[in-house]
Amino acid sequence: MRWLSYLLLFYRLANMLFSDTYKTIATASQGEFKDKGSKFIGFAFPITNEAEVRDIINNLKKEHYTAAHHCYAYILGTAQEIQKSNDDREPNNTAGKPILRAILSKQLTNTLVVVVRYFGGKLLGVHGLIQAYGESANEALNAATILEKIITEHYLVTGNYEDENEVYKAYKQFGAKIISHEYNENQFNSIFEIRKTKALEITTYLKDKRLFEIKFVSEQ
Repeated sequence: MRWLSYLLLFYRLANMLFSDTYKTIATASQGEFKDKGSKFIGFAFPITNEAEVRDIINNLKKEHYTAAHHCYAYILGTAQEIQKSNDDREPNNTAGKPILRAILSKQLTNTLVVVVRYFGGKLLGVHGLIQAYGESANEALNAATILEKIITEHYLVTGNYEDENEVYKAYKQFGAKIISHEYNENQFNSIFEIRKTKALEITTYLKDKRLFEIKFVSEQ
């Protein structure tokens, strides 16, 4: 099945190159699942970094301090680069991985799902745990509003003042947004924002003028 792994890798790389949108959730949401007396409460959160993950989990542990487990998974990055999960003392791969699969099934990123379990006294077995944690995560995500966001890139353009109008023409032609524009003696420094799929077009256009210095600043 190695060919399948290569196919999935190719698909991900192609998506990174040719897509400039990603999906995440708008606000926190919640869902619940019960089985054999155990209650599983799923909490979904939009996140932007791993520090937020730690804070959210710590807060949930304080709020639900009598719960038996606080299992979670999260995905970060516009290309889903960071994917992590934690079983929190449940048997390996019975909690965190099902939660992670629920996030992946909706093609989401920048999303954290935590499932808090209150133990009901009866063991669910491996299959039962996988189902319970997966269903709890799904319930939380089903209650969320999903957003599609545009990936943009920021670039710095430096040039002489007399060539400034050429940059403004490019911004208008390619739909770039000015983030900042400053002057330094007879030069200007301009930072613009552009959709990722348009970035190569506008930077190539400006470089072909042979008038400007262009530097990548960041991806948003």
